Amino acid sequence: MSAKRGIIAVCAALTASLMLSPALALDMNKSIKVPDGSETDGHSTINGSISVGSDSTVTGSLETVNGTIRIEENSRVRDAETVNGSVRIDSGVSVEDVSSVNDSVRLAENVTVDGEISVVNGKIDLGRGTSIRQSVSNVNGEMKIVGAEIGGDLSTVNGDVTLSDDAIVRGDLIVEKPGGWNNNSRPPKVVIGPGTRVEGMIRLEREVKLYISDTAVFGGVTGKMSLDDAVRFSGKRP
Repeated sequence: MSAKRGIIAVCAALTASLMLSPALALDMNKSIKVPDGSETDGHSTINGSISVGSDSTVTGSLETVNGTIRIEENSRVRDAETVNGSVRIDSGVSVEDVSSVNDSVRLAENVTVDGEISVVNGKIDLGRGTSIRQSVSNVNGEMKIVGAEIGGDLSTVNGDVTLSDDAIVRGDLIVEKPGGWNNNSRPPKVVIGPGTRVEGMIRLEREVKLYISDTAVFGGVTGKMSLDDAVRFSGKRP
């Protein structure tokens, strides 16, 4: 999924689920806490945070409009979705999809996401050993992929992107062309670090500041720039 299409998908899916799904008990102005080691259905709230204790199972979705979602170690959750709030996921957690419209998503080590991560305005931070089966995308915000594996594409419009610590992208790394008010944004910085792999192409629909390690593996550079425009470097960082 492209970062631009992700905006529509995140907003539409979360709004429809909160307003129309009878399976979720919608709370107003209330935070929700799922205790350690418990099993529960999905939860949704407006103007409240949601936290899930360690070793817990949530068979439904976690959804909030104005609030943070926090999932502690070794828990299993179907989806985690927020509009104005961050998502924080601790090590060993398994989740299907993760999305936020206006805030960051941070995954610790050894997290499994069976679907995708979609953010509009916010940072994405993925820890070592974490596996995302499908795509990872945002529009605005830094993307730090530290030793994680992405099964699909990694895409952004205005975000800086850093791959490090043997990170792998199985699909393409895409920087999309900005439109509308984004047209005058600064060029993103893209760093393909030592030992990392982009098995698809580095597809640049706009000019970026591109740095590629001498030990990185990638399918090629295409679009507005070519490999000749990249700065090659040795060592840990450019």
